Amino acid sequence: MTDRRTVRFYQADVFTDTVFGGNPVAVIPEADGLDVWEMQKIAREMNLSETVFVLAPTDPSAEYRLRFFTPTREIPFAGHPVLGAFYVLAHLGVLRLQEPVTRVHQETSVGVFPLDLTVRDGLVRHIMMGQPKPEFLGMVEPLRDLFEVAKAVSVPKTQITGTGLPVEVVSTGFPVMIVPVRTLTAVSKASPNIGLLNSVCEQHKAQGLMLFTTVTVEERSTVHTRMFASPVGVVEDPATGSASGALGAYLVKHGVVDVGPTTEIICEQGYEVDRPSRLTVHVHSDDDEIQYVNVGGQAVLVIEGVVTF
Repeated sequence: MTDRRTVRFYQADVFTDTVFGGNPVAVIPEADGLDVWEMQKIAREMNLSETVFVLAPTDPSAEYRLRFFTPTREIPFAGHPVLGAFYVLAHLGVLRLQEPVTRVHQETSVGVFPLDLTVRDGLVRHIMMGQPKPEFLGMVEPLRDLFEVAKAVSVPKTQITGTGLPVEVVSTGFPVMIVPVRTLTAVSKASPNIGLLNSVCEQHKAQGLMLFTTVTVEERSTVHTRMFASPVGVVEDPATGSASGALGAYLVKHGVVDVGPTTEIICEQGYEVDRPSRLTVHVHSDDDEIQYVNVGGQAVLVIEGVVTF
């Protein structure tokens, strides 16, 4: 009889300070020794938008290495799993926390990036993570392609064209199609046509599509968003750090928000799936050029357990 293996896991809700809000992520804090097949099987069993595996770094400038899996495939980078992973590591006492800010470096397949953990009374209160420098990968043109985008999410085409803003693919590690929409009602009523959405994303080399409007539920928010990522196995994501970073860069580039050396953008997401989320985006610019983006928020621990296989 073959010996069975056990792996501890933790589930955190990210971009919220309330249990059952935000975006859940499964964290495997001791993943060294797992092969890719096992990681994918565990992610499929967790059946969340992402499962993150924490490993020893291969780059000496990083303290930890992270790998990200959806239920169907590995992806190069994701935002909320980073916050969830380091919140769990802090909870376990693996991280040596120093007040008021503890800086650590994560290694991913797209590079090494810093995180700043705000610490008060020995507890992590907020995490901000660095993301790769934004890449603007192309606008969706001509008009017939915009109409296909509108059909893919069941939004009237005039709701998109009436904004006067482009549909554009932007990446801070995860290429996402940014789609402006005039009204909150249109965003809330949007419904993805999975086959068409996947086709549109494939045509424009995006791995997901984010709708946004500047009409918000909460007065303190800058934008209201929804994220459809069926190309990587996630129909709708309740809070998306990587896409929010790309959106922040888009908003600054196109002058949708007042721009300064550090532009703060508050994204609300997840309301349509009953998981309200709040994401803070900082876009850092120098001489009218975007240099880097940080995305952050809070997290809460919800579940801990063991996977036996």
